[in-house]
Amino acid sequence: MSQMRTTDHNSAMINNVRASDVFGTLTFCGDTMLKRLPSDVYASIQRTIHDGRSLDPAVANTVAVAMKDWAVENGATHYCHWFQPLTGMTAEKHDAFLSILGDGTAIEKLSGEQLIQGEPDASSFPSGGIRDTYEARGYTAWDATSPAFLLRNPSGVTTLCIPTAFVSWTGEALDKKTPLLRSIRAVNNQALRILKFFGTDNGVTQVITTLGCEQEYFLVDRELFNERLDLVITGRTLIGAPAPKGHQLDDHYFGAIPDRVISFMTASETRLFELGIPVKTRHNEVAPGQYEIAPTYENANIAADHQMLCMHILRMTAREHGFECLIHEKPFAGVNGSGKHNNWSLSTNTGVNLLDPREETHNNLQFLTFLCAVIRAIDTRADLLRASIATAANDHRLGANEAPPAIMSIYLGSMLTDILDQLDSGAPKKTIRGGNLDLGEKTLPLLPRAASDRNRTSPFAFTGNKFEFRAVGSSQSVAWPNTVLNTMIAESLDFVATELEKKAGKNPSEAKIESTVRSVLKDIVKKHRRVCFDGDGYSEAWHKEAAKRGLPNMQSTAESLPCFGTKSARDLFAKYHVLSAVELHARFEVLMETYVKVVRIEARTLITMVKKSVLPIASQWQATLADIVSACHAAGVECPEDEAALKSWMKNVSNLRAALASLEQAESKHIADYAKHMRQVRDEVVSAMAQTRLACDAIEPWVPNEFWTLPTYAEMLLNR
Repeated sequence: MSQMRTTDHNSAMINNVRASDVFGTLTFCGDTMLKRLPSDVYASIQRTIHDGRSLDPAVANTVAVAMKDWAVENGATHYCHWFQPLTGMTAEKHDAFLSILGDGTAIEKLSGEQLIQGEPDASSFPSGGIRDTYEARGYTAWDATSPAFLLRNPSGVTTLCIPTAFVSWTGEALDKKTPLLRSIRAVNNQALRILKFFGTDNGVTQVITTLGCEQEYFLVDRELFNERLDLVITGRTLIGAPAPKGHQLDDHYFGAIPDRVISFMTASETRLFELGIPVKTRHNEVAPGQYEIAPTYENANIAADHQMLCMHILRMTAREHGFECLIHEKPFAGVNGSGKHNNWSLSTNTGVNLLDPREETHNNLQFLTFLCAVIRAIDTRADLLRASIATAANDHRLGANEAPPAIMSIYLGSMLTDILDQLDSGAPKKTIRGGNLDLGEKTLPLLPRAASDRNRTSPFAFTGNKFEFRAVGSSQSVAWPNTVLNTMIAESLDFVATELEKKAGKNPSEAKIESTVRSVLKDIVKKHRRVCFDGDGYSEAWHKEAAKRGLPNMQSTAESLPCFGTKSARDLFAKYHVLSAVELHARFEVLMETYVKVVRIEARTLITMVKKSVLPIASQWQATLADIVSACHAAGVECPEDEAALKSWMKNVSNLRAALASLEQAESKHIADYAKHMRQVRDEVVSAMAQTRLACDAIEPWVPNEFWTLPTYAEMLLNR
């Protein structure tokens, strides 16, 4: 292979700033809010944020003036209601602070009414039939629990962004935030019942769902990115022969970060710190050109907002450094894809992590109660959890030996598994200790060893004091998977609390509480332990075992999404006031429609690339081979190898034309029923795309560099 194309970019200057000095400086919260608001208004807002109290509309004008003054002092000229429609992205309409008075003079103004409510066109966003062009009104509503922030683009234009919910004129949620907030409330209501049963609710006003998301991504040189139509349109490569070196040597993971990349990371982190996003780690991931950034945990609602901001900042900053940040789940075939590990837990407003097992775990009945509620939820609602992360992009990643399988199971580790064994057979008597690890060298420290190993093949793993949901796709908003997860957990906590209250009776003694808990938990373990698995989730043996246990194995989006259309799902979301039947059906429709459209866009892009790039290149090389054979014949020289090469090449081109024809035929079909169209797209279009890709990738390695004009995998993955 000839020398790779290179590009020259000057690394952006990095200002050495202390994270603590700039953290949250572009957010309207904390000290900024305290300094600018009257004490009574500040206290009112804090009650809404920290105690879940209803927002007092009377404070809106005061907050709006203070927020506007702060924003203008920091260079903002406009504000927007920043919301998350069902597109999976964020949306914003900028309005100027400028207001013209009666005498013609101008001032900057933001009223309480403008802060609290906006009115975007709801018919222009996906709504699953809730809104149409002739009934287009929608509303945005200020979410005071998520800090307003200043978003500054590379040229310095600054906008005040106010996080909001988005609903229709008839009141249905049209966004991802509203159901998430409702699901957080549902978990809170049921978790408080558990704490009250154990008598540990003193001073507790809220149980908070906490979340920390590990964002994986690829960096590709921007000049190379712009030469690939598939990357520009779809975010992933639709063709491309493997590079000679991928991650076979396992030398990229945690390797030294290239200078240009670390400059990009540092600039991104500075922006994220200013926005109050507590990013903590950065490192090389497994595949060449792949990296990860991860924050510490936050309130799930704020974490979901921050996750959307994080993806935006990564993309924006990458372009300043001559990169394109790819957040697609599978940008490159043959190397690891990207995920977004979802670290989920429950914490009280007094700071107690309810999923912390503590030292004597076997005696920590409250922890075991929450643990068993989670186990029950994952077993009874595995189909919904799987469907919550079902997308066209994630289909390329799940089930391969790089990501969790599509079978939803829980990894508990040896210590908790042993306690379940004890619960199953009676009362737990002991907790396995991890002990210490002696490295056999006096100069090295004695290491405390965890009581359990870590299983990276599990989709839902207990990792010390939280659960890590590893199947979430890298490009997804985390709001929807966590809405589903929270609703499942709320249902299970409701079941457990009801059983405990019913069996313990009124004013139970400590002994009665203990015996009741052990009885209820033992029953849950016996009925739902089938979902627990500590082995290799990649193995064929597990797939067979899971089938024996009756666990669902929905390997594609087309198989997974229909569970959102069931009566069981409708009843669940309605019971806990997370989504009405209409709201759930709307999301079901949007998810199906999005899947079909994404795959068809990819198919059309591939068709275009084959017609405008690959076939012309192949024909040009075929003509060159034919000229060689003709020249040999004219000179009276036998050339059997050249003739064989020409025939083989013509067969490759013929295969590509046939695959292309099949793809065009499959893509052209239209079925009005989206459920049926999903299956047709999966069965016909996706498979036809795979065959077309195989034909293209068989051609690429044989074409000289001067003929092959598309950037190769080697260039894109290894050029830093």
